[in-house]
Amino acid sequence: MAVVVVILVALALWSDERWVRIVMLFVAAFLTVFSLNFFRDPDRTPASNSDDVIISPADGKVVLIKDVEETEFIKGRARMISIFMSPLDVHVNRIPASGTVEYLKYIKGKFLVASDEKAVNENERECIGLAVKNKKLLFNQVTGFVARRIVCELKLGDTVRAGERFGMIKFGSRVDIYLPEGSASILVTEGDVVRSGETILAQWQNT
Repeated sequence: MAVVVVILVALALWSDERWVRIVMLFVAAFLTVFSLNFFRDPDRTPASNSDDVIISPADGKVVLIKDVEETEFIKGRARMISIFMSPLDVHVNRIPASGTVEYLKYIKGKFLVASDEKAVNENERECIGLAVKNKKLLFNQVTGFVARRIVCELKLGDTVRAGERFGMIKFGSRVDIYLPEGSASILVTEGDVVRSGETILAQWQNT
């Protein structure tokens, strides 16, 4: 992005046409503001410090909540919560629950529009499995049509705390969270707007 801005500014300075200079500088300014907005990383305070809750790993809108068969880590029936991040949302991802990283897998795939339900299983994604007390939790960073780079700084065996930053997906995407069937009470509904490291998505049962 920085290279594009530099090229536009250079072309604007080189051009003898006033209207061309104005257009080039306007586009360069827009891209600069867009990039600064995209890479912002505000501090967040969780709505609860309890280990009994699952906190949103991403900013965005809850676009889907459904029962699924999870075959990567949980290996059984699970409740899935899908969060779609627009290009205007904060894209820094955070740990949803305190625990240990027991599973990491990068899966190659398509680059469908992230809001498409098919993106859950067909798009390129990073799968992260946590052992949380005596339970399991899986969350996936999923690419989109524009977002094609996933950043995940976690390693197998890492001990993590809810709300910690761990990575991001660049320029619009989604994060899917899987909770074993019957393990947690879901506290959000489809259409809710959530904030990473802050909004409580669910509460563990029988902890």
